[in-house]
Amino acid sequence: MFNSSLSVSEFVLHCEIKPEQINITATLLILIYLVSLTGNLLVILIIIMNHQLQSPMYIYICTLAMIDLANSTILIPKMVSAVLFDSLVVAYAACLLQMYLILNLELMESLLLTSMAIDRYVAVVFPLRYPSIVTSKAVCIGVTLLAVTAFLINISCMMFVSELSFCQTNILPYCFCDYTTIVHIACTEDPKYLLLLSTIVITTGVFPLALILFSYFIIALAALRTSSVEGKRKVFSTCLTHLLVVGLFYIPLMTSYILPGAGVKLSTEAYNAMVIVGNVVPPMMNPIIYSFRNKEIKSSIYKLFSGKRTSPKINNQ
Repeated sequence: MFNSSLSVSEFVLHCEIKPEQINITATLLILIYLVSLTGNLLVILIIIMNHQLQSPMYIYICTLAMIDLANSTILIPKMVSAVLFDSLVVAYAACLLQMYLILNLELMESLLLTSMAIDRYVAVVFPLRYPSIVTSKAVCIGVTLLAVTAFLINISCMMFVSELSFCQTNILPYCFCDYTTIVHIACTEDPKYLLLLSTIVITTGVFPLALILFSYFIIALAALRTSSVEGKRKVFSTCLTHLLVVGLFYIPLMTSYILPGAGVKLSTEAYNAMVIVGNVVPPMMNPIIYSFRNKEIKSSIYKLFSGKRTSPKINNQ
C-alpha cells in the first residue's frame, strides 16, 4: 500500500459483472428504467392534470412518483453505461453529486413511506377527524420539510467524503458512485466514516420502518373488527402489497448500509446486489402498487386515453 495519497480528479466505475451477463444485465436495467419512467410520469401527469386528485393522499402518491422518477433517472442510465463499457470515467465532483443525490432520495423515500403509512393509520383509526388532521396544506408543508431534512442530514456524508484521501486506486468496483464504496477504496481505516452512515440509516431507516409496521398492524386490527368480508380482504390485500414494496426498499438498503458500519464485511457481489435491488426495483413497483391499483387513478388514466372529460368521484379514505 502506498504511503502518499493520489490527487484524484476523477473516479473510474468498474462493474464487476461476468462478460456473459453484460447484455442481459444492461437489457434488464433498460427495461426497468422504461417501466419506471413511463409509470411514474403517467402518475405525475394524471394527478397534476386532474384537480380533484390533488387531495392529501394523492399529493403523497405524486411526491413518491417524483422521487422514484428522479432516483431512476440519476441512477440507471449511469449504471447501464458502466455495465456496457466495463469501465466508465466520472469526474470527482460529478461522482460526489450523484452519491449525495442518491442518499437524499433514499432518505426522502424512507420518510415519505412513513408519512404515507401514518396517513392511512389516521384515515382508518380516526376517520371522522381525518379531514381536519390531514389537510393538503399540512401535507405540502410536511413534504417540504421532508426534503429539507434529507438534504441537511446528508451534508455530513459530503463533509466526510471530502476528508478522504486515496493512496492506491481511484477505481470504484461498482456501477455508480456510492458512499460506502468510496470509503472502502480510501487510505483511511477510521471506522467513523462507515459508522456515520450506519447511524443515519438506523435513525432514519430502522425507526421509520418500525413505525410503518406498527401503523399497518393497527390498520389490520381495525380491519378484523369490521363485519364486511370484502372490506377485510381489500384491507389485507392493500397492506400486504404495500409491505412488499416497503420490504424491497428497506431491507436490502438497511442491511448493506448498517452491517459495514458494524464491522461486518460483505462480499462485493452481495453488497452490489442489495443496494441495486433497493434502489432500482421499488421505483418500478411503486406506481403499480400505490397508483395503478387505485380506482380513481385507473379511471383517470382510462379517461385520459379515451378522451372523456368527466372526472371520477374522489374518496379520500
